[in-house]
Amino acid sequence: MSEQSFPVSAPRVWQVGALCRAVADALDARFNPVVVRGEISGYNLAASGHAYFTLKDPNGRDGGQLRCAMFRRAASLLDFAPREGDQVEVRGRLSVYEARGDLQLVVESMTRAGAGTLFEQFLRLKARLEAEGLFDAARKRDLPRLPRGIGVVTSLGAAALRDVATALRRRAPHVPVRIAPAAVQGAAAPAELVMALQRLYALAAQGEIDVILLVRGGGSIEDLWAFNDEQLVRAIARSPVPVVSGVGHETDFTLADFVADLRAPTPTAAAELAAEPQANWLGALALLQEQLRDAVHERLDLAAQRLDLALGRLGRPSARLARQRLRANGLAQGLQHAAARVVLLQRQALLRRAEAWPQALRRDAQARRQRLDHAALRLQLLDPSLVLQRGYAWLVDAEGHAVTRVAQTHAGQWLRATLADGHVAVTVASPSDGLVERPPGRGRQAPT
Repeated sequence: MSEQSFPVSAPRVWQVGALCRAVADALDARFNPVVVRGEISGYNLAASGHAYFTLKDPNGRDGGQLRCAMFRRAASLLDFAPREGDQVEVRGRLSVYEARGDLQLVVESMTRAGAGTLFEQFLRLKARLEAEGLFDAARKRDLPRLPRGIGVVTSLGAAALRDVATALRRRAPHVPVRIAPAAVQGAAAPAELVMALQRLYALAAQGEIDVILLVRGGGSIEDLWAFNDEQLVRAIARSPVPVVSGVGHETDFTLADFVADLRAPTPTAAAELAAEPQANWLGALALLQEQLRDAVHERLDLAAQRLDLALGRLGRPSARLARQRLRANGLAQGLQHAAARVVLLQRQALLRRAEAWPQALRRDAQARRQRLDHAALRLQLLDPSLVLQRGYAWLVDAEGHAVTRVAQTHAGQWLRATLADGHVAVTVASPSDGLVERPPGRGRQAPT
């Protein structure tokens, strides 16, 4: 049998754009609309409001990837913020992007894969607990400005613990940190979290901690589900000290966030909210120390001026006055030593509790004012001029020796008498240990 030749029809020659449109039409007729489940990769929200990303099989199971575009209107209707690695279900239409000839899926809606049931549970439990008042703003407590200790509840292997420890070590290395480890994911996590909180509550009752951080890193709604547990929420509500929730990233919300006294967007932020930088306290301490030092020096200067005034009113000192001056100097030195000791004690007290400085300063200044008033009164009572004003005189002989006994005098002896308002010269008529007769025509006079 002889060979027979059959004519072969030539393939159609397409223009590129026409072929792309033909493929797009075929896809639309064959598949659209389509629902695809996959894992988000390379999510990018452009300035225009359009979102672009790639959907791929989880863990590279089948190796498939699909470029996706979600225009601004659809992106604005999302009730969550898509992130790298999220498992989602998208509904849209397959098409060909003619500019590059790429297959793409134009996404019209997106939901978290498998999140519908969990999210409904979340909303129902949130509404019930909110009706009980567990989320009321009136229950929220302010964080202590200078905590004696900080408690942390998280997993020992979590990156959140490293972030918190780094932040606290940088900002407040003087504050002790007590860690209560617990699982932060899985079926056993809620019970372990409750037990960890109870251990810290016991430390709070002993005054060892003043604030608790409940932290873990981000994840899907399934990963964070332990923090939506009802028993955990109620345990947080019973906390004797403020609780800061730092669970997930800024876009993640759990019921623990709503019941906590304060919600932080990240674990690191929770640590920063719980402890002010040490440098701030040291700066305030230095300022208070300077103010106290200036106040003490001012008080000492005033006290020295009053002491100089009191000493000036005593006139020429006798031996007794000299002893009083020495005593006054001793009091002044004691006051200076006491003031220096107060500065030291106040500095130590400020390191323990910076807020006690103003009260201690007022009490110390009042005590020193009272001691100074008492010293001034005692010095005034020793003033010899007060004795002279009652009619007495101070006698000295020609050599300036004090004359205090009759035996020290003799007839005709010259003496100088110091009275309250000046000096007079007198002559001894006749030494006597009693009254002497006055000269004729004159009244009796007391012996000199």
